[in-house]
Amino acid sequence: MKKLLFASLLSMSVVTTACKKEESAPKADPAPTTPTAPVAPVTPTVDAGPTDTEKVAAAMKKADDEAAAEKTRWTPELEKQAVALRDAKYPDAKAALTAMLASPHRMPAHKDRDAARHPVETLTFFGMTPTSTVVELGAGGGWYTELLAPVLAPKGKLIVAGPATEGPADKMSTVYGKRLDQFLAKSPELFGKVERMSIPETGEIKIAPDASADLVLSIREMHNWQRNGKVDAYLAAVHAALKDGGTFGLVAHRAKPGTKGEDTVKSGYLAEDWVIERVKAAGFELVEKSEVNANPKDTKDYENGVWTLPPNLREGDKDRAKYQAIGESDRMTLKFKKIAKK
Repeated sequence: MKKLLFASLLSMSVVTTACKKEESAPKADPAPTTPTAPVAPVTPTVDAGPTDTEKVAAAMKKADDEAAAEKTRWTPELEKQAVALRDAKYPDAKAALTAMLASPHRMPAHKDRDAARHPVETLTFFGMTPTSTVVELGAGGGWYTELLAPVLAPKGKLIVAGPATEGPADKMSTVYGKRLDQFLAKSPELFGKVERMSIPETGEIKIAPDASADLVLSIREMHNWQRNGKVDAYLAAVHAALKDGGTFGLVAHRAKPGTKGEDTVKSGYLAEDWVIERVKAAGFELVEKSEVNANPKDTKDYENGVWTLPPNLREGDKDRAKYQAIGESDRMTLKFKKIAKK
């Protein structure tokens, strides 16, 4: 009996000790967790659009395509008609210009702007004659060039001053220079006597040999001079090109009176009194004004400036009929005479 009791107690002692070892054994630390890196927010891709260089390249291609189409239109028969008109006898510049205005040699789209530009009235107001030496400053697509060149070829002279073709690859002025060269190249017979003066993007501006011109024309160009900070440089070039007493004929988009070019230039408009003061300060005298290119319907308060109106119609179909009813911009037409600089 004593042996049985001792065995029982011994067994309980072993079990109790084993239980105590299990309870007192340290628990394993949990496996360390790797912290999750924060997820960066996804930035939506924004298309920045074409670069200036890409825009110029596209415009160059368009110019090439248009030049090719014009070359196809320019048949030997068409050139023969234009040359016949050039060589005809006219009593005065008005008659010659009127004949050229109706000539089929003009680019088809150019006639659409005759009613707004009044080329015969504008050029005769400036005193152009068939024997004049004329500088067309800012010549681009050939709108005035195709009228002036055949009228002046027999006894006068035309100098066209425009951007250099070899200009920067990211400047649209280089495209305008190329367009001008392509226009002149399409007919050496009709435009071969035209003298081409290139205006570089930077550096000296020279539009003609000194004291060689009877008339310098600047048609809707002065806002570009102001925007590029070159008003004084261009006016000095005009003054140098003109003979003593020569005429500077200027047409510009007219801003509301009392405004300053520094404030309105982004809209394409310049105040008439501001323009007159700038030109007079450069060595010119105001001779006469004309309202031949005026348009009282032009309110001059458009978000996209003068380019809201025809022919640009920058807002597309938005209020298109409204802007077409207004027509092209209100323009000043000013005749200046070269005098000695003060």
